[in-house]
Amino acid sequence: MAASSESDGTISGAQLRAAREEAGLSLSAMAARTHYSKALLGMLETGQRTVRSEHVSAYSQALDVSVPILTEPVGDPVRIAHGWLVADTPSVAHSAAGRMIGAGLAVQLEERVIELRRLDDAISGRELFPVVSKELADAQMVVRECSYTDEVGRRLLSTVGELAQLAGWVTSDAGHYAEAQRIYLEGHHAAATADNQPLAGQLLSSLAYQLANIGRPADAVLLARSAVVGSKNASPAAKALLLERVAWASAKAGDEDTTRRALDAVDDAFESCSRGGSEPDWVYWLNRNEIEVMAGRCFVELGDPTRAEELLSPAIDRYPSHLVREVALYRTWLAEAHARTGDLDAARHILARLSSDIGSARLARRVGEVRQLVAASAGKRS
Repeated sequence: MAASSESDGTISGAQLRAAREEAGLSLSAMAARTHYSKALLGMLETGQRTVRSEHVSAYSQALDVSVPILTEPVGDPVRIAHGWLVADTPSVAHSAAGRMIGAGLAVQLEERVIELRRLDDAISGRELFPVVSKELADAQMVVRECSYTDEVGRRLLSTVGELAQLAGWVTSDAGHYAEAQRIYLEGHHAAATADNQPLAGQLLSSLAYQLANIGRPADAVLLARSAVVGSKNASPAAKALLLERVAWASAKAGDEDTTRRALDAVDDAFESCSRGGSEPDWVYWLNRNEIEVMAGRCFVELGDPTRAEELLSPAIDRYPSHLVREVALYRTWLAEAHARTGDLDAARHILARLSSDIGSARLARRVGEVRQLVAASAGKRS
């Protein structure tokens, strides 16, 4: 008799799958944790088998989350992203209506960028790239071909810069570094033309971060410092972010003194945020946890894994579980810190819980690097 596809009413297969993927686990890893077969888990998650209370309990224990969290409604960020692709962007709609552009389009584009940034929290760069690329191309078309006042023009150019920063970020995350560099520099030109110096600095700083990660730390340090110098009127949080990139590039270059000074300056700048004042939306994600994670990563690079562990462990534990890519990426540095202090079992435990298959070349590369480090450390002991 064919198995029922109905749930027992507590949770759906789609919710089980969402919880597993949020934890960064493959079906094979989940099978090892629950002692159910991979085939059975696949049928449960696709609705081909009934989800019963013992299955929910197994997922809850394996993922170390409560049953109420497992039963939260599941969204479909990929479907949302694809919805963007089939709809006209505000740029297309407005330019089709006439060549004189007013402040209404500027407002719509500014709101659109905010929505896209939040979407980046939920889906991979691989899925988001075509969406952001379309928005960027259409906004650039409006700037080139339509008429507007100087004030509207500055707002449109700033939006182009913000879209370019996001497009460059997701392109870099997908491993297309030359294309990301081109996009970052185009965005920097737009932001500088709009006289939005903090945003221009953010674009150079984002490129510096990429260069540091692909083996060009000296160029990264120069670019990151230039971003800080050119953004003297940056808000406290924006300044903290730009200084973080100086710290990271310096750590990758092995310059301990500059790294420590930059990290101290990050703390000082971020402390000023509590005194009020407006901040650009592109720093919405920067908080104390992010700052401590970056400091921990820097100390890993500087060869102080003990200090890195002290910073990374509590900060990562405080992260919202839905930020799957970021949490997985940061855990690779915690695993590296454990490996460098000699606790290979702790490093292996972290790596076993990670999946590099979430559309991020950066994460896949990091997982591979740390696994090689653990294997090499184990080889030296044998």
